[in-house]
Amino acid sequence: MNDLYVVGIGPGAYEQMTLEAIRVLESCQAIVGYTVYIDLIREHFPGKAYITTPMRQEEARCRMALEKAAAGCSTALVCSGDSGVYGMAGLVLELLPDYPDVHVSVIPGVTAALAGGALLGAPLSHDLALISLSDLLTPMEKIRTRLQAAADADFVICLYNPSSKKRKGHLKMACEILLRCRSKDTVCGIVKNISREGQELELLTLGDLAETEVDMSTTVFIGNAQTKKIGPYMVTPRGYTVMLHGEM
Repeated sequence: MNDLYVVGIGPGAYEQMTLEAIRVLESCQAIVGYTVYIDLIREHFPGKAYITTPMRQEEARCRMALEKAAAGCSTALVCSGDSGVYGMAGLVLELLPDYPDVHVSVIPGVTAALAGGALLGAPLSHDLALISLSDLLTPMEKIRTRLQAAADADFVICLYNPSSKKRKGHLKMACEILLRCRSKDTVCGIVKNISREGQELELLTLGDLAETEVDMSTTVFIGNAQTKKIGPYMVTPRGYTVMLHGEM
C-alpha cells in the first residue's frame, strides 16, 4: 500500500510540532504543501522533494500528493495547525476513492485555538466553538446563524480567518451579532502570527474588538459570561471551587 500522510505542522514554530509529525516528515520522501507552510519547515527537513502550490489551489495540491503516493513515493501533505481543523484531511479523504491504492494517515497538530489560547492564558477551559469568518466556502448567512447560536449558548468563541483585504467588515459584523446578548465588557483576546515572526497578543473588551484591525494571521478569542482578566491572562473558569488562604 502506498502511503500518504496528512500532517498538521502546528502554528509555525518547529518546537510546536508534535513528535509524531516530525517523525513522519523525517521518514517521507516527498513533502507537498502551500508555499508559506513549506517555507516554515524546509530548513528542518533537508533532502526532501518539495512540491508547492500557491493559495486557492487546494484540490490541485491534494491531488498532487495523492498521485505522488500512488506512484510509490512516501508522501506528506502538510497543513498549518491541525490537518483536520480547517485543514486538508477532509478534502484528501473525499478524493481518496480516485486513488484506491493509496493509504492515508491523518497526523494531528496544534491548531491556532490551542496555541493562541496558551499565549493568552486559559481562555478555552470551558465549552467552546470554533468559527471561521471566511465566506469563500461557507455562505455568510450560515456564518451569521452559527455566530448567533454560539452566542446564545454562551460558548467561548474562537474566530479563524477574521479579516482579509476583501473581508474588512467581517469581524465588526461578528461583534455586532455577539453584542446582542453579551456585554460590551466581555473579555476578549487576539493573537497575531502565532509562534512566527511578528507575534503579538492583546487583551481587550468585546466593545473595543469591533474596531480593532486584524488580518488572516490573527486568531480572535471571545470570552463567555464567566471569562475574566487575571493580571495579564485571559481565563475562563471551569467551575472548580477555588480555595484561597486555606479557606473552603
